[in-house]
Amino acid sequence: MARLLAIDGLNIVRRVYEASPEPDSDLKAEIALRHALSSFRTLINDHEPTHILPAFDFGGPTWRHALYAGYREGRQPMPQVLRDALPGFYATLASFGMHVVSIPEVEADDVIGTAVMRWLHEGRGAAVIATTDKDLHGLIAHGALVWDHFKGVWHDHAWVEKKFGVPPELLPDLLALMGDVTDSIPGVSKIGLKTGAKLLRAYGNIDAVMAGAGILPGGLGESLRKEREILYLSRKLVELKTDVTLGVTWNKLVWEK
Repeated sequence: MARLLAIDGLNIVRRVYEASPEPDSDLKAEIALRHALSSFRTLINDHEPTHILPAFDFGGPTWRHALYAGYREGRQPMPQVLRDALPGFYATLASFGMHVVSIPEVEADDVIGTAVMRWLHEGRGAAVIATTDKDLHGLIAHGALVWDHFKGVWHDHAWVEKKFGVPPELLPDLLALMGDVTDSIPGVSKIGLKTGAKLLRAYGNIDAVMAGAGILPGGLGESLRKEREILYLSRKLVELKTDVTLGVTWNKLVWEK
């Protein structure tokens, strides 16, 4: 059977870059991208894919910004020296036979979500996602495998339950309830990970939580009732877009050993 390796490119590149305490510079970017390339090679050697999808954010506004102007407003922008070096890195990946996919107005998460769901729906084989991004862990519910390259461990159904207190299929609902400071997703006030997980375990999903919000006492029930629209906006923001026009065929993503 075939095996798709979807690599969350900037998840690796930025973590490698930011691990160095040195000030921003062309040299720092060059060294980080050299280490990132080594990480890509290690992933390929370890997982032996038949197809590789290196996905990168295009940059600039996305459909999420159009939905919510405050999206990611608190996130530090990518250092310009690193952004300037990325085209050369893409060219290097291409020279090794990898086809980078980076699409305007969508994020790498959406590219990966679309490709992985399509791959699994077509029954092509295993789909491995190299990332530490929690948003992509919902794909485990559909049969994807998530690999933490930095710790060298698999994130499976049991890992998600232990980490977040809910199964992978409820992770988007949990993220909507609790919000996400990293992406400036508001969520509902007074609800954190533990409270959100407790609500979802008790009710089943956010629709069921909201159906029961009328009888929830105290500040929790009040917050849910008052912030209903914010909750459902947050749910849209955390949802992966899985109908992206990728502009590539599976044949273009074939990995020639």
